[in-house]
Amino acid sequence: MTDEFRSGFACFVGRPNAGKSTLTNALVGEKVAITSSRPQTTRHTIRGIVHRPDAQLVLVDTPGLHRPRTLLGERLNDLVRETLLEVDVIGFCLPADEKLGPGDKFIARELADVRRTPVVAIVTKTDKVPRARVAEHLMDVQDACPFAADIVPVSAQDGFQVDVLTDVLVGHLPPGPALYPEGELTDEPESVMIAELVREAALEGVRDELPHSLAVVVDEIVPREDRPDDDPLLDVRVQLFVERDSQKAIIIGRGGSRLREVGTNARQEIQRLLGTRVHLDLRVKVAKDWQRDPKQMQRLGF
Repeated sequence: MTDEFRSGFACFVGRPNAGKSTLTNALVGEKVAITSSRPQTTRHTIRGIVHRPDAQLVLVDTPGLHRPRTLLGERLNDLVRETLLEVDVIGFCLPADEKLGPGDKFIARELADVRRTPVVAIVTKTDKVPRARVAEHLMDVQDACPFAADIVPVSAQDGFQVDVLTDVLVGHLPPGPALYPEGELTDEPESVMIAELVREAALEGVRDELPHSLAVVVDEIVPREDRPDDDPLLDVRVQLFVERDSQKAIIIGRGGSRLREVGTNARQEIQRLLGTRVHLDLRVKVAKDWQRDPKQMQRLGF
């Protein structure tokens, strides 16, 4: 490593639920990407910025690469592939608590064709398995990813080797000036972050069918009029779209109980993000089979 300041972009790829978003948040040191135990949580490429005295590392958390079953799935895969061509280093996340499967091998084949960009294989979730299993997994990863420039085991939960991984990623960046102002942690617009926080709250504890079918759009963020200067309030109006009436019932819950819970949890996170009190107005609508309809997808931001 030279004394030159380095800056550039790294992206995390992996199959759905490989720990990419949690790892992004751990490296940045703040929550910039939503997380969920549900696969396919990430829908956008979220940028998180790591500031160091010697470098600035911009992390791009991508949706999980997968074999798509819908137009949305195809669009998400295209988004990942475009990102791979634009970064300085790729982090390939492979969770230690699951054996390498067809999804991992599918991505490995894709990455083997990305000739000019170094790939760092990252064994995530090492806190979930015994040390012997981690060692065994590292050998499997080495066999599956002969093209990897480095292999690093990490745990975003307990911080194991998070700093080491940052060092390794920074080592692959070119010399260059800082790309973002000091202290800026993400370049995502507030409306995107708010929509993601609402979606995260709505995905907690729901059935497997829902994550793919849920889209969230922020209609407006406006200051409440006639509020005292020392006690401002923002009105945030958000629409949640699902594909069927049965899914709408799941989101709303009996007597609206579930939607109220979603609103409470999301509002707390949104207030933390914006640094002010918020009145959150959530509406649930049905956009039938939107994942397969190009016009509806465009209207919902995909």
